[in-house]
Amino acid sequence: MKTAQSEEWFERAQRHIPGGVNSPVRAFRGVGGSPRFIARGEGSKLFDVDGNSYIDYVCSWGPLILGHRPQPVIEALRSVLEIGTSFGAPTGQEVELAELIAHVVPSMQMVRLVNSGTEATMSALRVARGFTGRDLTVKFEGCYHGHVDSLLVKAGSGMATLGIADTAGVPASFAATTIALPYNSIAAVEQTFATHGDKIAAVIVEPVAGNMGCVPPAPGFLEALRELTARHGALLIFDEVMTGFRVALGGAQKRFEILPDLTTLGKIIGGGLPMAAYGGRADIMKKVAPVGPIYQAGTLSGNPLAVAAGLAMLRYLVAHPEVYEILEARSGQLCAWVPPGVTVNRVGSMFTFFFTPDPVTDWASAERSDKARFAKLFHFLLERGVYLAPSQFEAGFISTAHSEDDIRHTVDAMKEFFEA
Repeated sequence: MKTAQSEEWFERAQRHIPGGVNSPVRAFRGVGGSPRFIARGEGSKLFDVDGNSYIDYVCSWGPLILGHRPQPVIEALRSVLEIGTSFGAPTGQEVELAELIAHVVPSMQMVRLVNSGTEATMSALRVARGFTGRDLTVKFEGCYHGHVDSLLVKAGSGMATLGIADTAGVPASFAATTIALPYNSIAAVEQTFATHGDKIAAVIVEPVAGNMGCVPPAPGFLEALRELTARHGALLIFDEVMTGFRVALGGAQKRFEILPDLTTLGKIIGGGLPMAAYGGRADIMKKVAPVGPIYQAGTLSGNPLAVAAGLAMLRYLVAHPEVYEILEARSGQLCAWVPPGVTVNRVGSMFTFFFTPDPVTDWASAERSDKARFAKLFHFLLERGVYLAPSQFEAGFISTAHSEDDIRHTVDAMKEFFEA
């Protein structure tokens, strides 16, 4: 497999971009080697600058639920280019998108559009503190909620990949407002509320963790969070930036039938473009400026390009519920064969192959995975045209564009690796 042009681009990139990438995991530090520079995507495939093709299980880290360049989204974007890309003023399509989100995710009675998942979680936490008049946040080890200062405490994702425990540049006073607990530990949450209950503004959680790899909630865990927060007057925030419209049409809260107070969305609601949102109960969201005292703003929030792409994506999903049947079938086919010494976690079309024989239920069990062995699998598959996330601690994704042949090729390549 030729890689000369990717290597040349990477060498150039490192002169002016930190690490040569604009998001850390892309640098292949978790698996070694040089990243592939992508020229284009089509359907289930990526094509790099050297002309190599790959079956893509990253899917831009989740949003490409219909694959690369889906026709409804492309057509919507073409139509927007005729009218303009940014106005800094309201448009009717922003209202339509908010209405559609509120319809499909009933807990989000009111919605504010933003540009990234980080911005959404940062804003939701500010709203929770402002609404409750409290300062403390409970999060869970291995869950990543964007690079918000107070939430970069025992976060997963790229920090786990790079072996960074807590990032430099975050004042200790910021980190002190966050209590990090083991994911899936009801006892730890109960103890924390017993000690700090009247000071906790919110519990924020990935209802299906995706940033230490895919880790599903244990039976009763989300229910306990709902009961404890309600009892103590704290808010429950579901970070569905990854799971929203991915694990079910109404997100993880639909799949597990739990209604949070606030929800953050991203990835899919932009149809592949930068777009996110936060929202929840109307009485909470009415505290947000300009009607309330909690300030949040954004020049490009609700820009026509991202809104049009998001509307096209969500309208397609609403009109074609069979999408989720296809995703379940393809994901089940991919994960049906469990390699020796490997634990496979899957929720809907999110999955991770953990290189440990033991169950993975939290960060402590995830980090026991054999990262060196995963790196060998990653490069073995890459040479055979299969592109996984370049980290043991990231979820993989399947789109409706993935064919049975794509899945069969991937499973055959994995069997070749484990049987060698």
